[in-house]
Amino acid sequence: MTTPTPSPTPTPLAAERRRVVALAGHMGDPDTARAGLDDPEPTVRGTALGALHRLGALRHDELRSSFRDRAAHVRRRAAEVGAHYPMISMIDLLHDTDASVVEVAAWSCGEHEIVDDHVLDRLIELATGHDDALVREASVAALGAIGDERGLPAILAGCTDKPAVRRRAVLALAPFDGDEVEAALAAALVDRDWQVRQAAEDLTREN
Repeated sequence: MTTPTPSPTPTPLAAERRRVVALAGHMGDPDTARAGLDDPEPTVRGTALGALHRLGALRHDELRSSFRDRAAHVRRRAAEVGAHYPMISMIDLLHDTDASVVEVAAWSCGEHEIVDDHVLDRLIELATGHDDALVREASVAALGAIGDERGLPAILAGCTDKPAVRRRAVLALAPFDGDEVEAALAAALVDRDWQVRQAAEDLTREN
């Protein structure tokens, strides 16, 4: 994943509050977990999100609010948790200023599999134009999981990107067929990167 923006090391008191919130997620105590959402320490707020999700008590408005948290650490955790809530759009996080947040949000969109046109268009933009290769890789993978034909040109473009993106793009071709797909797979079979070649071999063997 993209190297995340580091969070300040929590104080011993903050670490204890985080421990209490984490335990609440295992002990059936949503009130204690929910209180952590307002903690001044980002690691506590992020842990509270996970605890509430574990308890099945995370409210949609709480998750959406965390998308706007001032700390990238919390937004990144919200993007990760958001993978389990396909009814909640990741569009705001796909426009985040922190690349590591965008990467996780793109991955979550792939977990959703069905997305609206705004999200699809943004994933296509990210897959073909984001400066961070890991964001492009996650976006290409999401487009493959979604399987919408409109995402195919971006996936094909990924087949000529950096090796890690190429590997993911080849695998993302699985839902598609046609001459362009066959040509991309043929090129991948002789790619200079052995993992790209392996991905293409695996895919052609499955077909």
